[in-house]
Amino acid sequence: MEEREGEVRWDGLCSRDAASRAAALDNIGQAVLRRSETIAPVAAVPLSRAADGLLVPAARDGLSEVLARLLMLSKRCPFPDVREKSEAILSRVQELGIRIPRPLGHGPSRFIPEKETIQVGNEDAMMHALFADSFTTLGRLDNVTLVMVFHPQYLESFLKTQHYLLQMDGPLPLHYRHYIGIMAAARHQCSYLVNLHVNDFLHVGGDPKWLNGLENAPQKLQNLGELNKMLAHRPWLITKEHIEQLLKTEENSWSLAELIHAVVLLTHYHSLASFTFGCGISPEIDCEGGHTFRPPSVSNYCICDITNGYHGVDEIHASPAGSIPVSICLIKSTESLCEVEALMEKMKQLQECRDEEEASQEEMATRFEREKRESMFVCSSEDEESAPTRDVSRHFEDTSYGYKDFSRHGMHVPTFRVQDYSWEDHGYSLVNRLYPDVGQLLDEKFHIAYNLTYNTMAMHKDVDTSMLRRAIWNYIHCMFGIRYDDYDYGEINQLLDRSFKVYIKTVVCTPEKTTKRMYDSFWRQFEHSEKVHVNLLLVEARMQAELLYALRAITRYMT
Repeated sequence: MEEREGEVRWDGLCSRDAASRAAALDNIGQAVLRRSETIAPVAAVPLSRAADGLLVPAARDGLSEVLARLLMLSKRCPFPDVREKSEAILSRVQELGIRIPRPLGHGPSRFIPEKETIQVGNEDAMMHALFADSFTTLGRLDNVTLVMVFHPQYLESFLKTQHYLLQMDGPLPLHYRHYIGIMAAARHQCSYLVNLHVNDFLHVGGDPKWLNGLENAPQKLQNLGELNKMLAHRPWLITKEHIEQLLKTEENSWSLAELIHAVVLLTHYHSLASFTFGCGISPEIDCEGGHTFRPPSVSNYCICDITNGYHGVDEIHASPAGSIPVSICLIKSTESLCEVEALMEKMKQLQECRDEEEASQEEMATRFEREKRESMFVCSSEDEESAPTRDVSRHFEDTSYGYKDFSRHGMHVPTFRVQDYSWEDHGYSLVNRLYPDVGQLLDEKFHIAYNLTYNTMAMHKDVDTSMLRRAIWNYIHCMFGIRYDDYDYGEINQLLDRSFKVYIKTVVCTPEKTTKRMYDSFWRQFEHSEKVHVNLLLVEARMQAELLYALRAITRYMT
């Protein structure tokens, strides 16, 4: 946005120095007001008449994009001076008789009420430090960060890893990194991530022509398309021949280091698409779908908002008891409480069974195969529409290629035994050797997600949740054909009910089909922070599963 918008420069806002930010804000204010004055009515329209629709639209000369960015800064910047000044600039523009934007939606997630998320400006010192790091690095405080901050320890590791992958020294040029992010997110029609990285791609000097479709990108990136689609949908099909094809192509070959960087980026954004859909992440305020220039009506929303599915705050946050008889609400609440108690009882019984007897290796193998087979038949009967997304198919080839259960139609894929090829013993060292420090960063992120616990379950405290976390992680890997010899897969059916399995499989395999009803239907008595924690497990288990298949193929090629 910087150069292409002429004199409006945003760079200085990312400074930690208040004086630098103040100077940048003064320049932005002057540039915006100069531009506004060229399209404002001859006589400024009194604000009291704004509701009459007499304000001039701001679409000319790119002003609407600038005003949307200021709106985002007024709501989402961790620095109070930037929030206040951005709001003041918008007010001054409105005084000139120009319509300013307002946010659509309510908060960073469509699934989590805004009042239950961290409000920018009300965060504690640790969260503020994370928000400031994110903003100074990316130039924004995005909705993913505002939902992940339920778990600050994980968020810190996530941001550090993502920053290294996108901005620090590495084998791939910066614009390639963002383009690969676009390719990966587009496989799941994740327009939220595509929008962010289109902006970042252009900001680091990427060629806008590449955004017209993958066929307009260099052949080297086009060659990555096959690996992208297999990693996203059927990673068990990746072989050393696929790796050889990328490394041996005469003119457009990849080096091993470049390929490792690309694979880590692809798996990062496939799994981040899962988080985006799994937590119902809303469009960014300054992106398409995040704001509107339509004037609000007296009741705070106009008829055009209603027809487009945007409703007033009161309606969104209304208590379910407002429309459902109280007796039914009490029954549902009691049922949910019983679910928590039943789950805790099952965990206790399983622990006692573990202590008493251990199943034979043959029985453990049989239970794995049974769970793998059953996971194929876990599917949603959901007819609710998932979140509407902009068509992003031009960023990838073969739009019909999607997730397929690996044993359908008689096709058999051998079980991937972690004892033969694991992240800890094989993948970690391969990544670290070819792309220094990234293996360490990923390893830390995997461990934080897997081991993260507050020893709580819903309203219960001092609970050991390790059995439940392991069941979730191993169920995801089981769906990918990955087996741990020392795990009893019979525990999964005891701990994960059908609605939870449907949610897990949808978020991991076809995240674009995730709906709010799916999110609401599992663990009904648990906190939103606990459901976000589940999503962190899904993200990391999925990423590790994809990496294992890709890295094993690379290892086989190298040997």
